[in-house]
Formats: sequence, structure tokens, C-alpha cells
Amino acid sequence: MSGQFSEATTPAGPQRDLTVQEKKVIMDAVAPSLRNPGSARYKWAKFPMIVTENTVNYCAVVDAQSPYPAYNGAQAYIVEADVSGGRVTGATMGLIAGGKDFAIVGKMCAKYGLDPKKSS
Repeated sequence: MSGQFSEATTPAGPQRDLTVQEKKVIMDAVAPSLRNPGSARYKWAKFPMIVTENTVNYCAVVDAQSPYPAYNGAQAYIVEADVSGGRVTGATMGLIAGGKDFAIVGKMCAKYGLDPKKSS
């Protein structure tokens, strides 16, 4: 966990679904924080169609086993997504938590105008 988040917020405006490749980039960033990442089920939030920064904070939910049993199940996460040409090309894990600490990630996401509960 880097503890570093970009100051960029998610721009208001039209949003789109992530591509299969973009989802893989994000899953690769989240997987090391999970126990048995192959069984994880991801819920995806929308991504801005127009990105003017090189990085964008992205929040969503993964249903998975955690190295910490109290966090098993739905876990909210925030990653810093690297963007090039309007597409996610890399991602760095920021924070992930489930159980009673799900709300902590939700509050961090809210600072950037994001809500992991809007993922589906």
C-alpha cells in the first residue's frame, strides 16, 4: 500500500465501461492484496470517457478472500490508474478493506468524488 493518491479527481461528465484489457490491469494491481485471487469476483464502476490527467483514482468492489479473515467477502478498493490515450495502462493499489472497514475505503473514495458502492 503506497498511501499516495494523486490529487486528480474523476472528471464530471460521460462515463464508460472499462475494456477487458483495462480490467486486467486493475485486477493485476488488486490481486496481490487477495488470498486466492483466481476466485475473486469483481464489480466494476464506470470510468470517465474524458481524462485530462495522467492518473485517475478508481474505486470499485471485489468479492474475494482476504489475507485477513474479517475482510473476506465484499472489499472496497481504490487504485491509482495510469492513463495514456484515454485508456488505463497501469494501476497501483492504494487501499483495500472489507468487513467493518469497508467504510474507510468508501470515505477515501468520496474525497475524489467516487463511490465503490456504484460498481456492478
